[in-house]
This record gives sequence, structure tokens and C-alpha cells, in this order.
Amino acid sequence: MTSLMNRQYFLASRPVGVPDASNVPFRDVPVSDPAEGEVVLRNQYISLDPAIRGWMGDDPNYIEPIAIGDAVRSSVIGRVVKSASPAFAVGDVALSVGAWEAYTTAPAAMLNKLDESAGVPLSLFLGVLGPTGLTGYFGLLDVGRPQQGETVLVSAAAGAVGSVVGQIAKMQGCRVVGIAGAEDKCRWLREELGFDAAFNYKTCSNYVAAIRETCPDGVDVYFDNVGGAILDAALLCLNKYARIAVCGWISTYNESHAPGPDNLWQLVAESVTMQGFTVIDYMDRFPEGVAQLAEWVMAGKLQFREEMVDGLDNILPTFLRLFDGSNQGKLLIRIPE
Repeated sequence: MTSLMNRQYFLASRPVGVPDASNVPFRDVPVSDPAEGEVVLRNQYISLDPAIRGWMGDDPNYIEPIAIGDAVRSSVIGRVVKSASPAFAVGDVALSVGAWEAYTTAPAAMLNKLDESAGVPLSLFLGVLGPTGLTGYFGLLDVGRPQQGETVLVSAAAGAVGSVVGQIAKMQGCRVVGIAGAEDKCRWLREELGFDAAFNYKTCSNYVAAIRETCPDGVDVYFDNVGGAILDAALLCLNKYARIAVCGWISTYNESHAPGPDNLWQLVAESVTMQGFTVIDYMDRFPEGVAQLAEWVMAGKLQFREEMVDGLDNILPTFLRLFDGSNQGKLLIRIPE
């Protein structure tokens, strides 16, 4: 055993509705020395993503639910403090699937080494150059398949994924409309990211009317991050042969009995393709995606926002901000070295 102590936030019970401290308490446990082939990371950045809420439940999902008693699963970036693998030396920095914890122990084969000398802020590999950016990249281009001159509608457009989707759609020559939850977010989409139009769903009394006003030629690609009433409205505004890329349904994640869409008949009426996906579907193409995203970022063609909150003990209230829309862009917990 070592003298290191690991603070972990773990799943004590499955939440019904919004998770609270009774569902996700903390514990302090000793950090064991790594087994052969393992390394211990001291985490510097922890990614907060809506999908984590789904993993807290026990419904079928694209990866196994978090087991009761396990630390809450998340992507992390950390510095190696102990290594039992020739692939990693103490001081190396790596990205891994870890948890809401100060230290993560993982097999070296499951880590991606990051190059600090490249001059790229490490946090970007959890955001625009990581799973978030790759979700937008592959989801739009491979699932949405936008063509020049088409209209692309994006929900949660000021979020970490949606903002990437809209900018890539503009690069494809599309007309891009965003849906966000605050006036300042809508201004950011229009004035800085180049969206053609945006509207605030929180002050909108009729989603269908708002979509038809901002998309007068109809919607060819709908990138869905929210589900719920906005999806139902978008279904009534689709053009023939439209495509819906289903990335997430955040509006229903904390609902025990969320209603399904009422307007799915439009899939038949307009010969629409609706496809769900996750970024892990494209793991073999990650190098391609990261290279292209990095090129766009370095050229100033792809803008992004990061919001970092310091301190592991702020992790649960910070995570819940994903569900009230108060975050700005990619949301991260930072644990200063």
C-alpha cells in the first residue's frame, strides 16, 4: 500500500429523477500500487457528459451501467505517478476511461498517451479534440450526411457537441440553425460561430412555428441532442428524405417515465432516415477525426468554449448544470496539480 489516498464519488443507489448526494456520496480509500501492466494516474481533468446520467440507471445502454458501489465512470486526463508498464513512465500524461476520483488505476493498454510538447492544452482532448468533437464530427458527416445548400437544424447548439456540429455544417456549405436555452448563447451562435439563425427554446411558445420561421425551406438534417418536445416539433418540419442523427435525449434523462415522440409517422410521410449512434462506433477512425478537428482548430475555423470548475468536491453540482443549461460549452472538473 502507498500513502496516497483517493477521494472517489461513487454510485450508492440508482437515482430516480435528478441525482443527489445520497445517490453519489464520496469515500476516501488508499491507492494501491499498480499490478503488472497497470499505471496510476493523478487526475487533472474529468469530463462531465450527459451520457453519465444514463449509466447511473440500469436500463440497457451502449455500455454497461455503473455498478452499485463503483466510482462514477468518466473520461479523465491525468499524470502518471506510478507505473508497472514499460509503455508509461512517471510524469507521462494520458487520457483514459476513469472515474470521479482523484487517482485512476488502469491497464496501460487502455490509455492514450498525450504529447505535452505539442502546445495544445491538454483539456482539449476531452473536448473539441476528444470524444465531444469526434461525436459531432462523425455524427454529422457520417449519419447526417449534409449536402451543400441543405438546411441543418441543431438542438443544444451552444453545447460542446452542438457547437461543433453547426460549425462543421457551415464548412459543408449548409444553412445552419441552432436551438439553445439563453439569449447570450443564441448571440454566440450567430455572431461568433456563423450560424444563420438561432432561437431560445426557453422563451419560445411554439417550437414548430419557431423552426418553420428560422428554416423557411424546411429541415434536411436534424442533429438531435435533446429528444422530447423539440424532437416532436422538428419531426413536423422535415423535408423529403431528411436525416435525423440521434446523439442524445438529455431532456428525458432525469424522467422516470418519459413519453415517446408523437410524430414518428413523419418518418414514413417524408421517407426520413432516423439513426442513433455513439462515438465508440467510430473508434477505428479516431485518428482521422482528431487530425481533421485539430487542423480546423489551428486554422481558426473551429471555435469552442470550455468551462472548468476547480475541485473534485464540486463535481456533482457541476454535473447537474448540464441539465439546467447553465453551462457554457464543454464542462470539466479541474484538479490543479
